[in-house]
Amino acid sequence: MKRIAFGLAVLAATGGLLAAPAAAGAATVSAATGDDYGPDTCRQGFVWREARPADRVCVKPDVRDQAAKDNGVKHTRWTSGPFGPHTCVNGFVWREAFPGDDVCVTPGVRGQVRTDNAAAAARKVTAKLWVSKYTAARQNNGGDVGTSTSIDDIPRLQLNGNHYNFGPVKLYVRYNTGRLAWSGRVEAKAHTGHAGGSWGRKTGLFDCSRAGRPANGYAQAQDAISGRWSAKVPVTIGCAVL
Repeated sequence: MKRIAFGLAVLAATGGLLAAPAAAGAATVSAATGDDYGPDTCRQGFVWREARPADRVCVKPDVRDQAAKDNGVKHTRWTSGPFGPHTCVNGFVWREAFPGDDVCVTPGVRGQVRTDNAAAAARKVTAKLWVSKYTAARQNNGGDVGTSTSIDDIPRLQLNGNHYNFGPVKLYVRYNTGRLAWSGRVEAKAHTGHAGGSWGRKTGLFDCSRAGRPANGYAQAQDAISGRWSAKVPVTIGCAVL
């Protein structure tokens, strides 16, 4: 016995499933819109360090305060010596927050600078989004309907993301005309191997991509805390499935 189902028909059964984010085989770079601060937007709890005006490394507020304090007294910590007129007085070293940064700070502050620089990318809401595929678990349909005639083996779309705030993320799949095909929410959490808040959400939408069939829609995610949007990721949806 054959069944006919459209791409949206399985949403009630599978649209609410959560999953860990799949491996980012084709993660996309987010684009700045609205009131966010673009690709340098910090995750909640972090601020720009501003060791110089162009310094956009995200740090804790007390670290930014320390950078401002060190900048304000830099002239008192310089002396003429083996490294020129900006040689540090005893007990201080160059901060090196960026190339050429010769503000003198304590060794502990420089150690914090190196830690913050290494963690810089993971602390930004770059809102990366990618799409993976999954298949539903096989089920016994009862009667004379076997799994060979079910839709269980047809790939469906899963949305995945990382580099978000820890908290809610709004998800949308739309046709290129703007018509909504699916929407949902998910909580971004810490997952091994992914920076910042990451997530995976099964949509229940069939993957209708085929050779010669162009994408007719797109997926997009919004970090609810910052308002920052991901880039649009093309998808092919809405096909009839026999």
